[in-house]
Amino acid sequence: EEMARGLKKSEVLLLENLRFHPEEEKNDRDFARALAKLAEVYINDAFAASHRAHASVVAITEFFDEKGCGFLMKKELEVLGKVLSNPERPFVLILGGAKVSDKIGFIKGLLDKVDSILIGGAMAYTFLKALGYEVGKSPIEMDKIEEAKFILNEASKQGVKVILPSDHKVVKNMDEKESFSIVDNEHFSSEMIGVDIGPSTVEVFVKELTKANTILWNGPLGVFEYEAFSEGTKRIAETVAFSKGFTIVGGGDTVSAVNKFGLAQKIGHLSTGGGATLEFLEGKVLPGIKALER
Repeated sequence: EEMARGLKKSEVLLLENLRFHPEEEKNDRDFARALAKLAEVYINDAFAASHRAHASVVAITEFFDEKGCGFLMKKELEVLGKVLSNPERPFVLILGGAKVSDKIGFIKGLLDKVDSILIGGAMAYTFLKALGYEVGKSPIEMDKIEEAKFILNEASKQGVKVILPSDHKVVKNMDEKESFSIVDNEHFSSEMIGVDIGPSTVEVFVKELTKANTILWNGPLGVFEYEAFSEGTKRIAETVAFSKGFTIVGGGDTVSAVNKFGLAQKIGHLSTGGGATLEFLEGKVLPGIKALER
């Protein structure tokens, strides 16, 4: 408090990670009041934390008459808000990453807004398993098989095209990264592990993306951290980067992939939010946004 009072013009006081204090995640009012004593105006520019009901995000706003959002938060809300309210069609959603469970609500929230969904990454194997395919030792969420079936069924009812991988880059051992092979869905044996989408799938995805006027991408399409398994994610990243449509990339791993391939400057909007982006596009009211409105 003394340091805050002693700040000179243009000086900044940066606090340590507030999650070191248990009161932060408990949304503790007394802790928030103590933080509020350090300033006269509250600005939240942490969109990525706005889905968390924490003391520095929610409770603190009660102690400020003057409060608002920063420029980054404003841009996130404008861009993602347009995706929800009035996306330019055709709208293609690309989904990857590890878990179906992280994206179920997100998919359901966007089903009536998208024209097609391209699914790759580890989460594709849960969908392929739901359709009865052998996926070997690839990671799947058995408790989400029924959800996957429901999503596929709802998409079909609403005329949304869902495109799953038709071929895969696979290994028998993750330690033998150069000993991969390409197999289609019919020849995926029980000892194989899927590590990337295959070349035929890449071409199908690329063809679909060239039609799009809006593209939203969340989740890498393979284990892109390893060069041998990065081709699918790289080709899709290049297609998204040079798309004629408006492009949005969200999620830490996906943004990392785009940066790795040197394409970040060519993306329309790189969303800083992981869970916050998913929850916002799911249609949820983020606690940090709601707190600024009261």
